[in-house]
Amino acid sequence: MQHALILLGVLIAGMGLSVEAGLLGPLGEQVGHLSATLSIFMVGALLLSLALLFSPKRKLGALFKQPRWLLTGGVLGPMYVIILTLATPLVGVGMTMVGILCGQVAASLAIDHFGWLGSERRQVDGYRLGALAMILVALWLM
Repeated sequence: MQHALILLGVLIAGMGLSVEAGLLGPLGEQVGHLSATLSIFMVGALLLSLALLFSPKRKLGALFKQPRWLLTGGVLGPMYVIILTLATPLVGVGMTMVGILCGQVAASLAIDHFGWLGSERRQVDGYRLGALAMILVALWLM
């Protein structure tokens, strides 16, 4: 049951990314792509800061004791949002999200297969490669 709830949460989060892309495209055209990206991160940082204030397990001090390479993920978020902001008005939400999904699945399969970034190794089989191929076909069809 817990596994199903987590998967439902992942599905809803994915839907939220499509809504975010739909919002960012027009916002970027109105205020500029970098300003739109900044606004998304400012709102997110504010909400996370508030949540952290009320979190019983705050370990912010431990954050700066981690290897620096673990913090490089902070570079990827803005790059992703900038690409969403630029691509969505040009190719639409659907094609943007399928392209994003294709890149995510391809990278995820490599990370799983090789156990990169501290993740557990999971063999990539024909089913997973087939799923990636279907996403590529979906991108081509769109």
